[in-house]
Amino acid sequence: MWFNIAIWLLAGFSLTWSWIKDREKTRRALMKGWRAFESILPDFAGVLILISLTLTMLPPRTITTLIGSQTSFWGMLLTSAIGAITLIPGFIAFPLARSLLEMGAGIKQIAVFVSTLMMVGIVTAPMETKYFGKKSTILRNLLAYAFSFVTAFIVGMVAER
Repeated sequence: MWFNIAIWLLAGFSLTWSWIKDREKTRRALMKGWRAFESILPDFAGVLILISLTLTMLPPRTITTLIGSQTSFWGMLLTSAIGAITLIPGFIAFPLARSLLEMGAGIKQIAVFVSTLMMVGIVTAPMETKYFGKKSTILRNLLAYAFSFVTAFIVGMVAER
């Protein structure tokens, strides 16, 4: 909580400082940020609605059956596949992960889900290939996918203590 307060205070101080230094530049920057927010909002709202509906319709028992801790590797494989092909920003992914944990998902399953979500980019692969090449994109995604499992096992070992 204190960290969040510190971040908000720092942002407020920085914005005030910028406003004092150059009002016009600050106003242009705020307008540019607002336009970016407006362009992203429909996609994020759609993702939030889809996730909310899914979590509402899936009873905790189903989540436990599909991705609970007893599902072990198969649950991890399922969540890793979902994470690899889904494009969800971190500020949505982490609260989603918490909700899934509260509904009975396993810690390793959620760790691999969040890791693949953040590190593996199937949806963004065409753009990445354009800039870095096919070989680099495939190698990076395969290594990230494998490392997601390593991360999940480490998180699982730490959480079990």
